[in-house]
Amino acid sequence: MVAHVCLPGFGTFAADGASWRTMRFLNYIGFGAVAIFAGIGLPLQAGLNVQLRAVLGNPIRASLGSFAVGTAVLCALAVVMRGEPLPALATVARAPSWMWLGGVLGAFYVVSTVVVVPRLGSAFAFALVVAGQMLASIAIDCIGLFGVPQTPLSLTRLAGATLLVGGVLLIRK
Repeated sequence: MVAHVCLPGFGTFAADGASWRTMRFLNYIGFGAVAIFAGIGLPLQAGLNVQLRAVLGNPIRASLGSFAVGTAVLCALAVVMRGEPLPALATVARAPSWMWLGGVLGAFYVVSTVVVVPRLGSAFAFALVVAGQMLASIAIDCIGLFGVPQTPLSLTRLAGATLLVGGVLLIRK
């Protein structure tokens, strides 16, 4: 049996038995590597933004500068990656207003790290960030919010979250 698989950003391809298992394994490795590098980037971004704060005078200006550069990079990528046309303005306008809160949360996150990292240190600040991410992620998975696959809360997941919070406390000691 041949399965046709559509991976966002990677196109559609056909896979059968063994190649399907290989593709799934490689996807976990590939997407896992992207997630790890994104995680590595967060404390680097915070450190860079803290330094930018010293030059620009406050966390809001530093965050605005960071977002301006990020916006420029995303605009350049949108131009370079023409394979998919930009959505029509009417399509963008149809998105419910709550969907745009991601930008608000991004701004809050960047400003927060600029303020918190110099006071708590990078390791403790990001241990708290990761603990918060894990708790929210478990809740989102449990509810199936935003269309993610619903995953019930289990003792194993609860133990993992507890260990993570315990790790935060150990990092602080």
